[in-house]
Amino acid sequence: MKLLNHTSKYFAILLIVLISVWAVIFYFAMLDEVYDSLDDGLDNQMELIVKEAKKDSAILHTNDFGIGNFTITKTSLKHHHKLKDIYRDTLMYMQNEDDYEPVRILESVFEHKNSYYKIKLITSMVEEDDQIENLITYLIWLYIVLVTSVIILNNLVLKKVWSPFYSLVARLKEFRIEKDEPIQAVPTNIDEFELLNHSVEMLTKKSRETYVAQKEFIENAAHELQTPLAISINKLELLLERNQINDAQSQVVGAVLENLGRLTRLNKSLLLLSKIDNKQYIGLDTVNFQVLATEISDNFEDFAKHQNIELELTSSAHLEFAINTDLARVLLTNLIKNAIIHGERNNKVTIEIADRTIHISNMGSKISLDASSIFDRFKKSGSDQKSTGLGLSISKAIADKYGIRLVYSFSDRHVFSLYFPAH
Repeated sequence: MKLLNHTSKYFAILLIVLISVWAVIFYFAMLDEVYDSLDDGLDNQMELIVKEAKKDSAILHTNDFGIGNFTITKTSLKHHHKLKDIYRDTLMYMQNEDDYEPVRILESVFEHKNSYYKIKLITSMVEEDDQIENLITYLIWLYIVLVTSVIILNNLVLKKVWSPFYSLVARLKEFRIEKDEPIQAVPTNIDEFELLNHSVEMLTKKSRETYVAQKEFIENAAHELQTPLAISINKLELLLERNQINDAQSQVVGAVLENLGRLTRLNKSLLLLSKIDNKQYIGLDTVNFQVLATEISDNFEDFAKHQNIELELTSSAHLEFAINTDLARVLLTNLIKNAIIHGERNNKVTIEIADRTIHISNMGSKISLDASSIFDRFKKSGSDQKSTGLGLSISKAIADKYGIRLVYSFSDRHVFSLYFPAH
């Protein structure tokens, strides 16, 4: 939900609560005013009637509500204080409505020539059910008008006010730390947005500087490690070639060479993983995976024969995908090489290309591997001492980078499947 709509929702809830409370208060206040007005009218009418009755004694014998809407009956003194100015509501039959309607009645007592008379006066009043119905109708329309006004205000006025914020969010979506393109926020005269723009600019600049420093450190460290490793390997190989050491010493040097070679491969693998994690491979190419798989299979043909394994490539669909060419090559190479190394001798490694999928399978151990940890770094699935334990991790990192699902499964064969998203 957008911020403006989120704000409008709370405005709408607040308005309905406030209007409901206000309606109750207004209703009772309005009733109080209506009663005051009716009572004042009844008091004034009573005074006029009493004055007229003292002039015309015939009025003192008005026992039924007639045109004047009043009655006068003689009473005793003992009722004088009890019946003095009593206001109450009651129902009276109205001929024009053919129904009982609410009326306001005043009962009082006055004195005339040492006699006491009780007077009753009535006046029509607004029906409460009609009054409540009308009030609710007006309140509903008021609520609709207010909510509509809030929505219009949000979309016309507040949307413009918040434009620097949305502009900054759009630039943040496009920001790529691997690209040297700093965020340029839109200037604004709103202090809070200006502070936000400045903070984001400083944060992204600092992140970019940290990223560049880390990238340069990793590349420099990898390069500095490669140089002494290469020199050490060369010197040890020269030492072996000169035949100036005995067999036991040769075995020791051979073991050192093997570990140095593994360290060299590990250094290269870690550098590649770092580059993938830091998104340094930003170029995209449309890669034909049939052509790439054929090329890699041909390169591994001799290695597979040496392992007494047959490579079989089948394709039932054309598969092209936008990916960095170097990373696509590393992805397939690692999976195919892994299948050959861990494959059962005198058997097949199959590479099947179907509709947006590639399945690479081999016959290996008779039990399934741990699918939850097989792609973890430095996780080895075999006893190969030359393995760095990073091949599958690199493949997984490449697949995740481009939204490709890399999945391991096992039935009678070990299968690594690549599921390519539709573009």
